[in-house]
Amino acid sequence: MGENIDEAKGRVKEAAGDLTDDQELKNEGKVDKTVSGMKDKVDDVGDKIKDAVGKDRDRGDDGDRA
Repeated sequence: MGENIDEAKGRVKEAAGDLTDDQELKNEGKVDKTVSGMKDKVDDVGDKIKDAVGKDRDRGDDGDRA
């Protein structure tokens, strides 16, 4: 949910910067939106890793290979 807040905050900053012709504020908004997207991707990767580890654990695979 925090990612959605960052996304919304970024959109508001970018729009406000556009309306007031404030390039710095527009750039802050773009950064906030980008950070939000990156957080989403990191969360997705974390979920995939947890799923993979869980499947190995369910299978009884302890990672030791002879």
